[in-house]
Amino acid sequence: MAGCTDLAFRLVARPRGMEFAFLEMISADALVRRHPKTLEFLKTTPEDRPLGAQLVGCHPEVMGEAAAMIEEMGFDLVDINCGCPVPKITAPGGGSALLAEPDKSRRIFKRVVQSVKRIPVTVKMRKGFADPSGDEAVRMAQMAEDAGVSAVTVHGRTRVQGYSGTADWEAIGKVKRALGIPVFGNGDVTSGDDARRLLEASGCDGVMIGRGGLGNPWIYKSIEAKLNGLPEPAEPSLQERREAALEHLALEIAEEGERIAVLKFRRIACWYFKNIQGAAEFRKKVNVLETAEAMRDAISNFQAA
Repeated sequence: MAGCTDLAFRLVARPRGMEFAFLEMISADALVRRHPKTLEFLKTTPEDRPLGAQLVGCHPEVMGEAAAMIEEMGFDLVDINCGCPVPKITAPGGGSALLAEPDKSRRIFKRVVQSVKRIPVTVKMRKGFADPSGDEAVRMAQMAEDAGVSAVTVHGRTRVQGYSGTADWEAIGKVKRALGIPVFGNGDVTSGDDARRLLEASGCDGVMIGRGGLGNPWIYKSIEAKLNGLPEPAEPSLQERREAALEHLALEIAEEGERIAVLKFRRIACWYFKNIQGAAEFRKKVNVLETAEAMRDAISNFQAA
């Protein structure tokens, strides 16, 4: 979710039902060096709570120092990323590459847990590096639990899969059955029905939403209703989608300035109209826009084909 769950994204989703969120993934090395761009990622507001920070890195000492900084900054939780499959993260040994380095992972877990005093430490992982059985995630999760980690989240794909194929919810269940701490499931949840089926298939304690929330800040209330046996809210109307997208654009402009915000919004705008007739033509149109006025006009005038 790097490049996605920035402050503007969170402020759009909070009043629409998102009760807990993570920052964009933060490089522990860059945080310890106080890299200006990394510090920008940490921007938040009083209404953007509760809020967790997710650290990525492969050096135990640096991960521990960064975790202590996160706690000192007032975040509610620190998460260790053992799930990102992107080559620029895994090549130096971070993200899901840690699944192939159990000894190093154990040292990271212990150092981070020892480095914070008040907030919980959690771990996000995939079901394995290349092994599709889920056994790697079980071993990793047990090490995390032994180190004092409070909960784990498991994405039901291997690092080798990336985001291809289908998430294996049964592998998440293997981790749940092996642990005493809470286990959250992740992968292919785009509706309340998906969340209910994931919980039934895995027996896990909760669901983490990733890509399913992009352009769909209404998903959280939909899941809440489905899991509580209540009628699901109606699908957002086209006008509600336009309004949310325009609000998101305004927040991006306030944070980033017009030029950068419009470039970012070439992708973001398309999230809100995904799977609606006319979305392909809309994508072609917004991908060349250069001003906020033009972007607002494109969003305001979108009509289903």
